[in-house]
Amino acid sequence: MSDGRLNQTIEPLADVLDESTVDRDPFQLFRQWFDAAVSSGARMPDAMTLATASKDGAPSARVVLLKKLDQDGLVFYTNYNSRKGRELDENPRAALVLYWSQLDRQVRVEGTVERVSDAESDEYFRTRPRESQLGALASPQSEVIEGREILEKGFRDLEKAYRDREVDRPEHWGGYRLRPTRIEFWQNRSGRLHDRIVYERQDGGDWAIARLAP
Repeated sequence: MSDGRLNQTIEPLADVLDESTVDRDPFQLFRQWFDAAVSSGARMPDAMTLATASKDGAPSARVVLLKKLDQDGLVFYTNYNSRKGRELDENPRAALVLYWSQLDRQVRVEGTVERVSDAESDEYFRTRPRESQLGALASPQSEVIEGREILEKGFRDLEKAYRDREVDRPEHWGGYRLRPTRIEFWQNRSGRLHDRIVYERQDGGDWAIARLAP
């Protein structure tokens, strides 16, 4: 991975990333790194690049937000009819990348993707700001539209329609959970001798841990 900074000396991080001493559970290490990113003041530490592919293997990528992390995987939300939603229906495998420049750290996650339950999507939808709820209804995500005024008019119409009642989650909007089969932790070190520790899920559910050359 390029550090993106020319003619600048990067000091090695004080934290040690060693395959013999890291937590055997990659989710625990992920939480530690995520908490450190939050504490560092990183802007949108939950932003992650999501890469999907069509059934023919044509790739596409965009940024989504991490909304939940548990032992089952990483959860994000979107319009099921969007390009990413259609591609995940055709090819339910994906990759995620989170990069925190303040810490010179990156996490790469690969695995299978499935929709979360309707109940889980409903629960999260109720926590969203009302404008975001209406926006999920107003936008035919990834479709060609004639102009921004189409969106704004649709939004205004929905504001009137839902003035005195709750906004229900639309059926075409909800969550996906990526269940990791591989998680790699990357950390900058001097001389481009970066640390790369990879966890790979085994058939029995345990994780094999190894160091990769940078």
